[in-house]
Amino acid sequence: MTDGPVSDALELGRVTDERPPFKYSALARVWFSDTDAQGVVYYGRYLPYFDHARTEYHRHVATFRIEGVEFVMRALEVEYVAPARFDDLLELFVRIRRIGTSSVTYECAAYRLPGDVLMVTATQTLVLVDLESRRPTRVPDELRDAVRAFEGADVEA
Repeated sequence: MTDGPVSDALELGRVTDERPPFKYSALARVWFSDTDAQGVVYYGRYLPYFDHARTEYHRHVATFRIEGVEFVMRALEVEYVAPARFDDLLELFVRIRRIGTSSVTYECAAYRLPGDVLMVTATQTLVLVDLESRRPTRVPDELRDAVRAFEGADVEA
């Protein structure tokens, strides 16, 4: 990411108080390639949408890049509520619900705009893994502190 006026103007996510307990959202447009033969978003495409929102959340709250470790997906639960279609604009809400010893649990929700129609909800648990040993490792206090500063009392520890 570059510094300066161009990068300052390009925001792919934003802080919001529109849908508590979520405090952050990002936007995504449904592309034709995201749809299936019935013209609706293929169910698996919501995962990259939520990855996008989670990445922008990380960019806002704190860097989640830590030397020698990596977050890996441990568990994922998705509930599909309504179909999205080509060219729909989705607002993707994301928050960290819980920080465990070595894991972080996110809640996500996708709403179609305009109209705020709930499309999909998800819960994702990622585990911090040491790259050398491939074993879980403790989430650093600096990361915990940054998330708590942003999420406040809404994050479980």
